[in-house]
Amino acid sequence: MITTLETPLAPMLYTDGDLIFPLAEDGDAEDLFQQVCSQFDNKKIEQDAQGNVLVMAPTGTESSDQNSELNEQLRSWAKKDGRGRAFDSHATFILPNSSKRSPDASWVSYGKLKTLTHQQLRKFPNLVPEFIVEIKSPSDRYSRLQSKMEEYLENGVTLGWLIHPDKQTVAIYRQGKAVEILVQPQTLVADAPVDGFVLDLKPIWQGLNF
Repeated sequence: MITTLETPLAPMLYTDGDLIFPLAEDGDAEDLFQQVCSQFDNKKIEQDAQGNVLVMAPTGTESSDQNSELNEQLRSWAKKDGRGRAFDSHATFILPNSSKRSPDASWVSYGKLKTLTHQQLRKFPNLVPEFIVEIKSPSDRYSRLQSKMEEYLENGVTLGWLIHPDKQTVAIYRQGKAVEILVQPQTLVADAPVDGFVLDLKPIWQGLNF
């Protein structure tokens, strides 16, 4: 069900827990994005290649725990590995197709990070992470996450994982290869560019099911 609401910005479409601000035919995509960000502080906000802005529904406690587990493992490994930095879902990247995306977890090599100035990195950088991970929450549509994974690859991401905790499956996206589906894996051993990273999935599968 889609409900139209009126706001000072523009009509909003509310569907699957997300708020969608469509870009007007003569609208400015960057201006719309900044306006939405100013009104929805501390929310996860993305913008698609067509300029429409999406304010994501809040995640539940279990999804938050699963995301924290993922980011803790990736960041701990990245610090020991020394080839790049790990980022959580608050990092927003501007992709070559002009979309602004915030994967649940991402990794960028120091080689890429050093191509930007410190001031550029303090904002939303025009930067494509080499590795990204999305975890499906109960409010997410899996088909939309699949489309986002394809978009990541089309824009230069080398490796992506789409994790579905309820079904305990992982879809692995690689440049130039068919999507690989793993069912109930207990660990994930990464390829390049994050070769050496091993994700322990057991606490993610367990969630808050004590």
